[in-house]
Amino acid sequence: MAALLNERKEQILKAVVINYVITAEPVGSRTVSRSHRMGLSSATIRNEMADLEEQGFLVQPHTSAGRIPTQLGYRYYVDNLMDLSDLSDDDELALSNSLSTEKMREIEQIINNSARVLSSATNQTSLIMGPQFRKSAFHHLRILPLDEKRGLVVLITDTGFIKNKVIDMQQQLSQAELHQVVSYLNQKLYGLTIDQVTTSLINELKRDLFKRLEILEQAFILLEESLKEEKQIRVFLGGTTNILNQPEFKDVDKIRRMLNLFEQEPLLFKILEDTSSEDNIVVRIGAENEHADIQECTLITGTYKIHDKTLGTVGVLGPTRMDYGHVIGVMRRLVNYLNKSLSS
Repeated sequence: MAALLNERKEQILKAVVINYVITAEPVGSRTVSRSHRMGLSSATIRNEMADLEEQGFLVQPHTSAGRIPTQLGYRYYVDNLMDLSDLSDDDELALSNSLSTEKMREIEQIINNSARVLSSATNQTSLIMGPQFRKSAFHHLRILPLDEKRGLVVLITDTGFIKNKVIDMQQQLSQAELHQVVSYLNQKLYGLTIDQVTTSLINELKRDLFKRLEILEQAFILLEESLKEEKQIRVFLGGTTNILNQPEFKDVDKIRRMLNLFEQEPLLFKILEDTSSEDNIVVRIGAENEHADIQECTLITGTYKIHDKTLGTVGVLGPTRMDYGHVIGVMRRLVNYLNKSLSS
């Protein structure tokens, strides 16, 4: 971690970052002097910028040009100098309206809307991992008789996911027998994550309940189908063209690489999974990203939850030249809205 800079150098580094984020052009000492009114001469600012370059916080892309922040400069800015900005009234209203639970009943609809709102409010590309059913814990199973020959099997997790299946009952069981079977399964499965409900465990339960196997066969099929169905995790994207509109991504090869990345849903899921944290917003700048595909970018991530149970990851992907304070402010607000919408 870089040593702390003195106040003057911090002011100048902050001014360079802010100006470069806005203009995408190298920042000179005169620009800093005019726009930030530090009471310092251009010569003094120029000398301080030269020191910051020597320390690795700034770089001069061309001999006659001004300077731009390095990855280290951005990291110092985020950790020590950044001001979080509030949402505009328009963004706040759009966020609130788009995530209103009165308008949306399906979790996927909420996530999809969140991706769109996040990309619009940040002018970056958003990536949101769909809720992970497999990370939910088994809560309880119910078998509800529909008529003499059919029943409804309902699987419910601790985060409110519900799977149901109509089954054909080859033999009729009394309410007492159904209750006995369901109580046994609930006792054995309660608290296990869906990942832990393995085929071998299901076979073990089948053996234990051999006498009632026919009625339960369909119930076990529901469990097994749930395991297969939820292996595919969706990643919802918003504003995929936003990152391609940035000056840093005008090169055809870079555009091709980014478009290829956006088509690889399993890789996007892995990237979000690897960068998520339970409690905090995580900012990974440039080479801090482990995945080579995004080492010229910044990825900012946070997690969303239902009743304190983490379900997935929210991300914003953009160039390292990013308005960090604004993006992080929007991310925090959106995650809070998302948690409330899903929990309700």
